[in-house]
Amino acid sequence: MSERAKFVGINHVALEVDDIDAALEFYGQLFEFELRGRIGKRMAFVDAGDQFIAFATPRTMPTDESRHFGLVVDDKQAVVAALERQGIEIRPGRFLDFRDPWGNLVQVVEYGDVQFTKTPEVLRAMGLDGLGKTPAALGELREKGVEVAV
Repeated sequence: MSERAKFVGINHVALEVDDIDAALEFYGQLFEFELRGRIGKRMAFVDAGDQFIAFATPRTMPTDESRHFGLVVDDKQAVVAALERQGIEIRPGRFLDFRDPWGNLVQVVEYGDVQFTKTPEVLRAMGLDGLGKTPAALGELREKGVEVAV
């Protein structure tokens, strides 16, 4: 692995909405989707293939906390090291969250840990040949009827 992580893709986007039910109804009239999960009236997660969109109400967290995007990388620890070299604060919690110098909230996940999947041909073309999935991520994919070659 290099000193820097390589972008693999976008894992998710989190949108702020006033009403979860209204957001699900609106987007449900535009797109066919599966509801991945829900936390009462505070949050909902909608599958977008092997990525997702999260809807969050401002009451869930302050406005500048609910709007963010999640990136998939090949090496999350390389991102941690780069953030530390830059003096960027890594936010406490179970995810690798940080604010860029312009205030955007970014969440980084490692390819192996999430459902987001590229074909072996695409990974090879990206120089990421052999990048695999954890057993937990493979289990989540199997639950959806997706078998991924390991």
